[in-house]
Formats: sequence, C-alpha cells, structure tokens
Amino acid sequence: MAKTPSKPAPFAPFEWMIAWRYLRARRAEGGVSVMTWISLAGITLAVFALIATLAVRSGFRAEFVDTILGANAHVTIYNLGEVSETGQVDRTIPDYAEMAARVAGVEGVTRVAPLVRGQVMANMRQQNAGVEVYGIALEDLKTIPRIAGSENARGDIDRFDEGIAIGTGVAQTLGAEVGDIIKLISPNGVKTAFGTSPRVNGYEVVYIFEAGRYDIDRTRAYLPLAEAQSFFNREGVATELEVMLENPEAADDLALELSLVAGERAQAWTWRDASGSFLSALDIEDRVMFVILSILVLIAAMNIVSGLIMLVKNKGRDIGILRTMGLTEGSVLRVFFICGAFTGLIGTALGVILGVLFALYVDQIFAAVNWASGGTAWDASIRGIYFLPAKLQLGDVLSAVALSLGLSFIVTIFPARRAARMNPVEALRYE
Repeated sequence: MAKTPSKPAPFAPFEWMIAWRYLRARRAEGGVSVMTWISLAGITLAVFALIATLAVRSGFRAEFVDTILGANAHVTIYNLGEVSETGQVDRTIPDYAEMAARVAGVEGVTRVAPLVRGQVMANMRQQNAGVEVYGIALEDLKTIPRIAGSENARGDIDRFDEGIAIGTGVAQTLGAEVGDIIKLISPNGVKTAFGTSPRVNGYEVVYIFEAGRYDIDRTRAYLPLAEAQSFFNREGVATELEVMLENPEAADDLALELSLVAGERAQAWTWRDASGSFLSALDIEDRVMFVILSILVLIAAMNIVSGLIMLVKNKGRDIGILRTMGLTEGSVLRVFFICGAFTGLIGTALGVILGVLFALYVDQIFAAVNWASGGTAWDASIRGIYFLPAKLQLGDVLSAVALSLGLSFIVTIFPARRAARMNPVEALRYE
C-alpha cells in the first residue's frame, strides 16, 4: 500500500523561501516594496525613541537620587518644639553629643553629624544672595560625597575651619573666588537694650564645591560648627542630627528605631519624606511616557498590516496556484506571517542598536545639539541638573523589544489569516 505523504513541519524551508521572494518585491510591485520600507523605518524609529526615552528616564532618576543621597542626610533627626518660660518655641538639641552617640550605635548607621542650620543673606561688594548655612564639623563635611568629592571643586577643604565653603551657584551670584571675603548677614543677631541688631560677619572663601544639583549649588554654604553656633546664637546646642546609612533604601524601616533611640522628643525625617512627592511625580511621568511611546510603536506596527494587505492583494494569483499545488492554509498563513514578522524583527533590531548607541554616546550627542543651538539647549535652573543623563538598563531594553515584537507578531496574524482563507477558485477566476 502506498505511503501517505508526510505533512511538512511548520516553518519549513520552502515557506521561508517563498516569504523571502515576496519581501524582495520587483519593480513592477514597487508599492509593496515601499510599504515594507516604511514599516521597517517606522518600527526602527519607534523602538529607538522608546529605548532612548527609557534610558533618559532612568538616568534622570538615578542622577536625582544620587544627588539627594550624596549631598543630603539620609535621615534627619530633630526635636519637637518645646515652649520655654518666655513663650518661645525651642527645637534645639542641647545634648546633641550624647544623642549622636546613641544614634550611631544603631545597626546600619555609618555616620551621625550634629548640625546648626540657618538662612542668611550673603554679600560681596554690590552682589547679594540668599543662602542656607549648614554648621558642621570638618571631619563630618569630608564624608559627604557630593561636597568633599566634588570633581569641579576649587580651594582646599582642609582649610574649612579657617573660613566658609560655598556652592558654585553662590560663588557665581556673588562673583566670589577662593580667597575672597564674603559677608553673612543675619537679622537675628546681637540682643541689645534697644532690641536685636543684625549680625554681620565676614568669612574667607576657602572651598567652592559643585554638588551637581542647581538648587543646592545656588543656595548652600557650610560653616564650622562652633562658628555657626556663635553666629546663630546657638551656643552649646544643635538644631538637628544628620544621619547617614549603609543602605539609604532602608531609611523608612530604620526611621522609627532611630527616633526611639534618640529620645522622647526626637522625630526622624527620611530622604524619601523630603523628596517623596518629586519621586512620585517622576514615577507617574515614567508611566505616561511609556504608554505614549507604546502607542507610537503600535502605530508603526500597523504599517505592517497595510503592507501585508497590499502584498496579499498583489499575490492573489500566486496564492491560488500554491493552494492548487497542495499548499495548506497553515503554510500560506505562515508564509505571510514570516513576511510581517521579519519586518518587525529587523526594525526592532535596528531600533535597539540606535537606542543603545544613543544611550552610550548621549554626552557627545548632547554636546553637538548644545553647540548647534548656541548653548541654550539645556537650562540647569529649570532641569535642576547640569547635563542630560542616560542610564541603559537591560530591563528597559527587553521591555521595548518585547513590546515591539509582540505587537508586530500580533498585527501580522490578521492579514496572514486572510491570505490563508482565500479561495483558490476565486483567486484564479479572472486569471
């Protein structure tokens, strides 16, 4: 008895051969070729835009979090207000040394620094700037990464006890350089029989730092702790404790324990509490941008449908002949599925390459754009940071690839099914 011919395996070599011939449209079928190139370009640009946006988004978040953690306390401990006999609210910490020692004993704490903070006006010649002064010990200042480890710092941080350290923004506003004398003016100065007179002290600029955040560099200055206590009438007390953690992400988990160890009146304020609204806004923006760019990928994928519909229409006679020769509906479906999926696959690969190159060479690209725009492409006072950051993450690339390929494969099925269900008699009736 004769053997029944075996059914060919899915995606057999002849199916790939037919699909490849259809993709290489002849000049007479230029419309199909043009639609294929348009689909390819659309997928490439959409995937590139998605990966580039995700990389910049990740870079923004990483840079902002790094500047927050690198120039600010991970946890700030302060006392609740206590009404004194004169009716004034006192929030100072008189036993700050003992409190700091207790807090430093908590597991996960790497450093505790007493601070005295106050807002004053800085003056040099005819220039004025509002600054926030942090009174801190030299050994504690040296442990703040974005201050002591500033790449563009000027001056000598070891001379901190002899003067004042200011941010680059403050220095630019005042026109000050290392060695200049600036004045700090506080309205809460010396108490006399006629009231409180402003306190005015002059300090030599010994160190100019760049923390990487515009708002920090433009408003922050550091004084030696003892000098700040004297200037702000805080002799023998601190206004808060700056706590640094081994794992800043665990700040919320340690906040309660730190406040209990510190004392009855102590309260803990984490870096997430201080910047939580900003980080939440970034998260919402991330989701919205991903949805918008996903729609762009979908629109680009729909071009594949248009191209395949034109291809099916032009190849109606071929489909009829192939069906009469014994080609199954499944084989026809797979042939046209390969045509659409191959376009999506190549477009996705090209988009990934362009997106990765953009993330890797974003500094050079941004420098060229900034030069072409006359140096106005980036305003640090609006953006908060001084450059366009990009951080390439494997998860972002994989999500872009999965979205593009998934949409490309799904939209390809519908015109491919239409081709597979075409009646060969109808296809050849007018041939």
